[in-house]
Amino acid sequence: MDKRLERILPRVQKPARYTGGEYNAVKKDPAQVDTRIAFCFPDTYEIGMSNLGMRILYGVMNNMDGVWCQRVFAPWGDMEEEMRKAQIPLFALESGEAITNFDIVAFSVGYEMAFSSLLNMLDLAGIPLHSADRTGLTPLVVAGGTAMYNPEPIADFVDIVSLGEGEDVTVELIELHRKARREGWSKEEFLRRAARVPGLYVPSLYTVAYNPDGTVKEIVPRDGAPRVVRKRIVEDMDKSYYPAKTIVPSTEIVQDRVTLELFRGCIRGCRFCQAGYVYRPVRNRSKDLCVRYGEEACNDSGYQEVTLSSLSTSDYPQLTELCDDLEEFCRARHVNLSLPSLRADNFSMSLMQRLAKGRKSGLTFAPEAGTQRLRDVINKNVTQEELLASCRTAFAGGYSAVKLYFMLGLPTETDEDVLGIADLAARVMHAWRESASNKQRGVRITVSTSWFVPKPHTAFQWEPQISKEEYQRRVKLLREAITTKTVTYNWHDADTSFLEAVLARGDRRMCKVLEAAWRKGAKLDAWEEYFSLDRWLEAFAECGLDPHFYANRQREKDEIMPWSVISSGVTEEYLWRELQRAEAGVTTPDCRTHCNGCGANHMVGGTCHV
Repeated sequence: MDKRLERILPRVQKPARYTGGEYNAVKKDPAQVDTRIAFCFPDTYEIGMSNLGMRILYGVMNNMDGVWCQRVFAPWGDMEEEMRKAQIPLFALESGEAITNFDIVAFSVGYEMAFSSLLNMLDLAGIPLHSADRTGLTPLVVAGGTAMYNPEPIADFVDIVSLGEGEDVTVELIELHRKARREGWSKEEFLRRAARVPGLYVPSLYTVAYNPDGTVKEIVPRDGAPRVVRKRIVEDMDKSYYPAKTIVPSTEIVQDRVTLELFRGCIRGCRFCQAGYVYRPVRNRSKDLCVRYGEEACNDSGYQEVTLSSLSTSDYPQLTELCDDLEEFCRARHVNLSLPSLRADNFSMSLMQRLAKGRKSGLTFAPEAGTQRLRDVINKNVTQEELLASCRTAFAGGYSAVKLYFMLGLPTETDEDVLGIADLAARVMHAWRESASNKQRGVRITVSTSWFVPKPHTAFQWEPQISKEEYQRRVKLLREAITTKTVTYNWHDADTSFLEAVLARGDRRMCKVLEAAWRKGAKLDAWEEYFSLDRWLEAFAECGLDPHFYANRQREKDEIMPWSVISSGVTEEYLWRELQRAEAGVTTPDCRTHCNGCGANHMVGGTCHV
């Protein structure tokens, strides 16, 4: 370890974030390595190490001969201050080496509020921020993750954007980069070749023009770059890499357990949900393989909790059988099975009994809207009676805590819909009184609301976000309507949701705003300790751009979106059709009922195996 690092670690919070050396961390002989990759997560160690996608790609890359993938996380403010004072550049945990001269610097970006930290990490590493100022083949700066379905706000800073699932395309990119270095290509030649690889978007090969009103006029590719770049997926989940032998952190992280991925995609089609659209099509991992991976991961790590994880885990076709197959192992090892959230329309006594064999934590449901009318608008396809029946089942089985998640500001929402949330919470309370098996324990009902953020590649991408003042009025309305003492109400901070809406639908002009905000101190914007909307508003004013243009404006059908080059596999026509159905209050059945023609089926040979 660097002696300077040894001196500063006793002065910072949670020094284990920065030391590496964890069980199963990959160490390689540098003499046998020709490609070093800094795998960067633009948030803290605890958040990044909880990310399953990062663990998967870490394993994929380190399984390649001659490639050493090393982890890098954003330092907390105290550590950054000490590093800058001691002139310690950003370093990788595995080797402790500065990442400045690594071959590839790859960012996993799952959230728009991480954009400022991406810039901060480049600066801490001593790497020029702008792609145009990095003229050599190394370091190549790449970004992937869910937030990259609109990468335009960081287009000036990254060389390549990897779209979709990275298991295959990451290997192809690394091999192309190796070839380029061996054969002495220029960076320009390499980027032109990379743009031909399906799933790789090279922002510098596209010119964007704007109309006088600020909307996008045209996006013109050059040098053979494709007009549309479609995401990559893993077609067969049984052939997909799973990190059964994974790093066990030496300090507590957010998701400190085995995360067992059952399937990818979602059959439901909630119209607000970006993940539900961009992770299509549905692909299941076989039950027997899930059992094997779960047991192997517990045996190797020593964890005593397994989260059965997917976008809608209770839609896994063999969920009950999977729990049964894991039962003997879990009982012998005192391992608890948990689900991150549940569908109110398919939660059963049999499923509850299987989950309850571990410790009985609270259950989480996400009705999203307070009335059936609005649930139909967003295509939630859950009724009030289904939710209450699930709560009765849970209370009868001994559960005494329920969390309910909703959104405020959804398209067409009225005060009646807002007040419906309070009414629904009161009905859940009544269901507890009717059904609880042990009333002496009392009940905890938590209602949480977030502010609706319209996201690209969803049916609501054309819709405006309501104003901050209107959001705060609706929060007050709901807060005053919840009078039951056993119901706790939490609501999401307005400022971060507003900026998220701005960045989510931003265009390439946002790059100068992002840089200006970073120079004013923006970093770790997902954390209230560091976030300042005023800082961002100053940056917008200096750059002559209006954030409300991005967050609060209704888009027209024929408007060219900043992300129009990017395809999630779901067609624009389907999204527009879903918006029209929303406006009419008409629901769309789930993919298992019948195919609705979204277009994602063409990525798996024409038929989704739902």
